[in-house]
Amino acid sequence: MNILKITIFLVIAYLLGAIPNGLWIGKLFYHKDIRNYGSHNIGATNALRVLGVFPGVVCMILDIAKGSIATLLPIWFNIDFWNIKPTMLIFGIMAILGHSASIFDHFHGGKAVATSAGMLLVYSPWLFVYCFSMMVIMTLLTSMVSFASLFSFTTVTIIILLIHDWYLFPLAVILTIFVYYKHRSNIIRMVHGHENLIHYGLVYWHMKKKHATK
Repeated sequence: MNILKITIFLVIAYLLGAIPNGLWIGKLFYHKDIRNYGSHNIGATNALRVLGVFPGVVCMILDIAKGSIATLLPIWFNIDFWNIKPTMLIFGIMAILGHSASIFDHFHGGKAVATSAGMLLVYSPWLFVYCFSMMVIMTLLTSMVSFASLFSFTTVTIIILLIHDWYLFPLAVILTIFVYYKHRSNIIRMVHGHENLIHYGLVYWHMKKKHATK
């Protein structure tokens, strides 16, 4: 395998992941820098909170697509280090790295949840369906995307261990630790009952109803 070809496509995978969708959508269409609002993060959750549901969903889809496209590069361009599965994961990691440390955002970035999900979508669609379903269910129950993300990453890592996918499991453990680290301020707020809620879900609707009756 041509080392130059591998290097070029790894850089492409990183640059795909580095595209700051939330930041650019906010600036281009809403004249807002979402880094100045909400959680100050450029990810889909803050885009949803600051810009609204439609741009937030668009941002999430684009962030998922970054991980998926990067993971598909070795299949599309016949790149295989020694086994196609770890090769796909390596390219997915590059996209996650790009998303978390974007060259277009002074090497800052998002929390890697959606881009990791995009990698999982290509590598194991059924695990993606489980992870996405848990995200939706837990978000609707708690009104906290942060809790839903942590819950989904933790449980899917346990499932990967149980099915003995030894290519994916070490990466899943690392990503779960990384996601917990990126959410450390959210965890502190959850412990103290002050976590930011999105404007839908059972907890938000209950609190809204409670305030309305006062």
